[in-house]
Amino acid sequence: MTPQELQAKTGEVIGVSDWFQVTQERINMFADATGDHQFIHIDEEKAKMTPFGGTIAHGFLTLSLLPVLGAMTEGARIDGVKMGVNYGGNKTRFISPVRAGKRVRAHTKLLELVEKRPGTWQQTNEITIEIEGEDKPALICEWITMLFV
Repeated sequence: MTPQELQAKTGEVIGVSDWFQVTQERINMFADATGDHQFIHIDEEKAKMTPFGGTIAHGFLTLSLLPVLGAMTEGARIDGVKMGVNYGGNKTRFISPVRAGKRVRAHTKLLELVEKRPGTWQQTNEITIEIEGEDKPALICEWITMLFV
């Protein structure tokens, strides 16, 4: 679709991703990549003694799933995008922890699409990462991407 056609969908949910499983192996790899080896993420026995009843994903791991969840989303997109670059986030909130083994998916709502200069669009989405079988989402944020058409 054209940028103008997508712009007309402001305020609407423009896509929902497939489910993605957050495994203990992925949590461990994230701990190694970031140096965050807090027991609640990697020590399954100690984590059983917490109110979570087991290990949980790092909040930043959940946030870092935005690209993979975005790639798994069928929805409204601008045709002919040459490149998309992360610009930043607003109002990021970690609502509920993602327990190891749970599946998550993203709901994307278009908040704004503005042409910054010819062929360069700034897209702001509200992204909610849902946890399968849970009442509260894992994360809600506004995510901004620069799109080069």
